[in-house]
Amino acid sequence: MSRALTRVSALVATVALLFTSWSVTTARRAEALEPFTGYLMAHFTGEHPIGEQVYFTHSRDGLHWTELNNGAPVLLSTVGERGVRDPALVRSPAGDRYWIIATDLRMSGSGRSWHDAANNGSTSLVVWESTDLVTWSAPRLLDVAGGIPGAGNAWAPEAIHDPVSGDYVAYWATNSTLNGIRKQRIHYVRTKDFRTFTAPQVYIDRPGTQHIIDTQIVESPTGVGGYRYHRASKDGQITVEGSNSILGPWTTIGNLSHLGLTGREVEGPMWTRFNDRAEWALWLDNAGGTGYLPLASTDLSSTQNFRRLSDYSVGTARKRHGSILNLTAAEESRVLARWPNTPAKRLQSYNFPDRYVRHANFDVRIDPNVSPAQDAQFRLVPGLAGTGTVSFQSVNYPGYYLRHRNYDFVLAPDDGTAQFKADTTFRQVAGLADPTWSSFQSYNHPDHYLRHYAYQLRLDPITTATARGDATFRVTT
Repeated sequence: MSRALTRVSALVATVALLFTSWSVTTARRAEALEPFTGYLMAHFTGEHPIGEQVYFTHSRDGLHWTELNNGAPVLLSTVGERGVRDPALVRSPAGDRYWIIATDLRMSGSGRSWHDAANNGSTSLVVWESTDLVTWSAPRLLDVAGGIPGAGNAWAPEAIHDPVSGDYVAYWATNSTLNGIRKQRIHYVRTKDFRTFTAPQVYIDRPGTQHIIDTQIVESPTGVGGYRYHRASKDGQITVEGSNSILGPWTTIGNLSHLGLTGREVEGPMWTRFNDRAEWALWLDNAGGTGYLPLASTDLSSTQNFRRLSDYSVGTARKRHGSILNLTAAEESRVLARWPNTPAKRLQSYNFPDRYVRHANFDVRIDPNVSPAQDAQFRLVPGLAGTGTVSFQSVNYPGYYLRHRNYDFVLAPDDGTAQFKADTTFRQVAGLADPTWSSFQSYNHPDHYLRHYAYQLRLDPITTATARGDATFRVTT
């Protein structure tokens, strides 16, 4: 090939590569710029065995919410304290990258006090990363507060893209001593990738001994209320401030005490803008009472413009501090396809047709007249360990599954391990006693089947006619 022809070929290849790169980037940017059609809330649910993990809840209108994944967590922390609180959803401006950052903290079953957690807790955040909002990386730790002298924790993280610098400002609360005063202050770092970051600096420090925590910023590009950015923080009140720059200066707009809402009653502010109108919602968590409640305003120039809303629903489970992401149609479609809600089913015994599989004190048996009825209701979800299989998720204990342990069955929370996935996975096959019914073959003990014996649920090999009847069930509503 001549040198000139080689150069032409190289040029053509370069142009093609640039065009392909431009096309992919444009497609991603176009997706990010599409109209928003729904809302995704990331949150935790409280101090119970499976509560301090990442949950997703969806809304079409921003006020009425439905749990995804049948109310079970979508992400489990396997690092640090193996529990997370206060998850924040972050989207890149191009819509080609997403992060979840969360507090590395588990209180349930820890036996520790809040004082100890604030003074001797993790200085890291837990981070997940995704390119599509549904397939997430393994969690990793980001020690953002380790460089703060005497840091006792790193709580309630958030992050926002800074269009001026092109990176992200990540901020959180850390309990530390400065100028002889130990208290919670908001610190920040800059990062481009949520892997490396600048040295932490104080972001917000209230006067005297006043703590501040749970800060969240919302951007209003039109400058509604005179400012591009608004932030709400818990600092004795729920204080709302405005600024035209992420790092300030910030101006106090007011608080919500006129609505009977101070830092004693509510916490965990979550901002969102309604997709179909120039109106903002500020959700506040009445943690000791009714849970999250929304305020709304079309004018952010004064907190006197906020009003309480009464027509709302946060779903069946309690929601604790998180964040809300407005979704494009493409994002919404992916999320709903990945974490659908499946209908509740019951497993009826073949040879004791008045009895159904149920859990009682986390043991599993068959009983008649089950009360409450939800103890005998399960969702047959895709098997946790393999395709073409099923797992049985409890309706009234989302995140808990029927699991065999030493060939006995229990109702147990998903611990994220491969062993748990295998123990909770079954192949649904034609009923061993009646092919119009069903039997369930163990995934990791394929010569064993789910069966009842003396009304207790077991995992056994099936060799007799009686055992075949014991191992046969009808899946019914």
